Amino acid sequence: MEYWNSELTEKSWKILQELSGKKFEFVLIGGWAAYLWTNAHKSKDIDIVLKGFDALDFLKKNYKLIKNDSLKKYEIKFEEIDVDIYMPFFSKLAIPAEELIKYATKIENIEVVKPEALLILKQGAEIDRQFSVKGEKDRVDIMALLLFAEIDFSQYLKLLEKYNLNQFYDRLKKIILNFNEIKYLGMVPRQFKIRKKEVLEKIRKQQG
Repeated sequence: MEYWNSELTEKSWKILQELSGKKFEFVLIGGWAAYLWTNAHKSKDIDIVLKGFDALDFLKKNYKLIKNDSLKKYEIKFEEIDVDIYMPFFSKLAIPAEELIKYATKIENIEVVKPEALLILKQGAEIDRQFSVKGEKDRVDIMALLLFAEIDFSQYLKLLEKYNLNQFYDRLKKIILNFNEIKYLGMVPRQFKIRKKEVLEKIRKQQG
């Protein structure tokens, strides 16, 4: 079951493919990054971290780039599809944009943030907008990452400590324990209950 309608997600995927073929470097975060790690849910909007100011100059020359000072990001709009662009030493993310570049790898020829860092970014987004539709989608993506991606929980906990985000650990447990949108995960309740228990046990072992 998809969270967004297929027409929007296919249009968004096409835009992402086009951007990845352009001559500028970025790391993909957000919903599309979660999809590439899990194959669970496609995204409507696109979130990227630019690797440097050359990339920003390229976008300024080739697109109608909007600077959003209040949210510390840039934006490009393709009708109903938004591309949110985060910059090193400017944007405010749970893990600083300039640090995220270190935690990236390639999937389908797109540079994507690794799942442990992505999980933290998704948690940061969920905390900021937990009572909105996008917050619900963040929780679906968080659960998909936990259940379908290979998360190194020791690395996850090290990142929480490094970036002073230890409160995210308790919030993650609450999301897991209270999650009830099982229909978006393609599981029956019993299967979800077993997998949820396994994930909680893995996290507890790493926490010691």
